[in-house]
Amino acid sequence: MRKFATEQELLCALKAGVPAAVREWFVLYKVDIQRMVSVKVAVAADVDELVQQTFLNCLRQLPLFRGEASLKTWMLAIARHEVADYYRKKYAKKALQTLPLSDLVLSAPIDDAHVVSEKVSEVLDRMSDRSREILLQKYVDGKCVAAIAEEFGKSVKAIESELFRARGEFRALWERPARGGALE
Repeated sequence: MRKFATEQELLCALKAGVPAAVREWFVLYKVDIQRMVSVKVAVAADVDELVQQTFLNCLRQLPLFRGEASLKTWMLAIARHEVADYYRKKYAKKALQTLPLSDLVLSAPIDDAHVVSEKVSEVLDRMSDRSREILLQKYVDGKCVAAIAEEFGKSVKAIESELFRARGEFRALWERPARGGALE
């Protein structure tokens, strides 16, 4: 039986940290989030993890929720971002093999694609926003230079130059340990 009659009451209680609201919220939306994620991800354990991550991210972002869409719609959008991040990480190693940097990135024997993904994510997080976005669009999203140039309103030559500099930035950061410790 529902304790909160409206979505607005539920939202207020969630923002106030009422445990009963969190339980009800989870029960109300888990099936819809799980259904959407399971259509896009085949591994059941990964589906469960992505659903959990969606709820955690929704809780973190709840103060920013403006109510321009329903809570369910907003949560499904966050779940779609989680699925996209999942595939970006999952295929990072495969994508990196096409990178001119693959010799650098994959020079040491790495048993687990997750390890490569974590290391790449650490380096990408330390890069400038622009360089990171250009590398991701080119090597993860698979966009051609002309499409990236059009999106950024630049010439193909300008984007080729930025890609060259971004690869150099990636290489330099890969070789330099992160502030919290060395990349293994």
